[in-house]
Amino acid sequence: MASNSKKLVITKLQKGLPAITPAFGATLAEACAVCLHNQSYNQGIELTVKGEFTTFFNLYWQEVTDQMLRCWNDNEYTTEQAAYGIAFLIIQELTDYTVIERSRRGTGFDYWLGKKDDNNELPFQNAVRLEVSGIRKGENNRIKARIKQKLEQVSPTDGTLPAYIVVVEFSNPLVFIVKK
Repeated sequence: MASNSKKLVITKLQKGLPAITPAFGATLAEACAVCLHNQSYNQGIELTVKGEFTTFFNLYWQEVTDQMLRCWNDNEYTTEQAAYGIAFLIIQELTDYTVIERSRRGTGFDYWLGKKDDNNELPFQNAVRLEVSGIRKGENNRIKARIKQKLEQVSPTDGTLPAYIVVVEFSNPLVFIVKK
């Protein structure tokens, strides 16, 4: 464990966030647990954050059951949901933002972020777009290609509001964050 590593307890998602119900948060936490379990990781594995931020987190998750493995048998879907969970927690840890609303299909991004301490009178004041992608196993060139793809994907809504692109790679736990 690196001396500057912080704990990232994935089951905190079960408490919910402004745009994430506790039930959905628990679902995302399960997906994360299955992805990490499938890599044969032990509790406390180090997650590296690169890009806009450079830091490390030690990951902790719930025990994975056979029922969970059967439920989360679609690797692509599981990886996508797990990436959301990790991204939400990392954004909360490293920025002043939290998830405030899911965006509609076709916008080019996944969620709206808002200030954590916002009083919600003007919910989209200081809003930031969030686009998340998950990769179960990929080398650096695949991660870079995914970042490039996601930067192009959010470009139709470029303008006054910034965006965070978060790519989560599970085989060598990495989160790569780009701010656009």
